[in-house]
Formats: sequence, C-alpha cells, structure tokens
Amino acid sequence: MLYDLIRFTAKKTGLSDAQARQALGILFNTAERQGASMVQVVFDHVPGARLLSTSTGIQTGAATGPIAQLIEQTPGGRRHMAMTMFSRFHEIGLGHEQVSRLLGCVGTYMKKTHKVDGIGHLGDLVAVDAAHEDVPHRAVA
Repeated sequence: MLYDLIRFTAKKTGLSDAQARQALGILFNTAERQGASMVQVVFDHVPGARLLSTSTGIQTGAATGPIAQLIEQTPGGRRHMAMTMFSRFHEIGLGHEQVSRLLGCVGTYMKKTHKVDGIGHLGDLVAVDAAHEDVPHRAVA
C-alpha cells in the first residue's frame, strides 16, 4: 500500500520514487509531530506510512519526547516545523511546483483509493491560524 502511494506521488509530482518516498516521510513526520488528526487517518489506511514517518524522523534528527512535542505544538514551534519541512523538501531536490503538488497528493490518493474524504491538503497542518494562537492579535500604531 505504501508503495502505491509513493508511485502515485512520484507520478503526480514528477519526482523519482526515492524522492517521493523521502518527501512523504518528511510530510508524515511533520504532521505526526504536530499531532495532526489527518495523518492518523492515513496511518490507519496505508500500512507502512507510520514506519516511514518514524524512520524519517530518526534519519533527520527530529526532536522527540514530551518537551519537544509541547514546544512543536505552540504557534512558534509550528512555524519552525513548517520552515524546517520546506527546507528539507528543497534539500532533497524538490522545487516549489513539486512541493505544491506533493501537499495535495495524499488527500487525492486517500479519496481515490480508500474513498476517505477530509484529508484535503496536508499542507494545511502547518498553517498557524487564530485557533492555535495563544496570544491575541493586536495592532500597533
């Protein structure tokens, strides 16, 4: 099943299978570390996806443990993780167009293959919106 997702992603993004695997690992690991419910649905339907996430985290030296998890789920931590994720995509050779295609691939695959709606765009998990902010926004004149 994971291989099918990797092949689907490679075809949709123009990446090699190896790059698609690396990119999905980075995406899954970021989503998992941020506690995104969307990635849990993927893990439930795609055997091997959680292992890919974990092995990618180990290979990239992702922070683990309860303190890291608390920090990563703060607005500043989420921003840092998003920047790190995009930097890692670029390090493995993805351009901006490939990244934009990648972020929608998982949702498209899940809907097409597993008839699962609601995954949408996994890039949404890295957006920091008002619901996640602990500090109210204030305008300064």
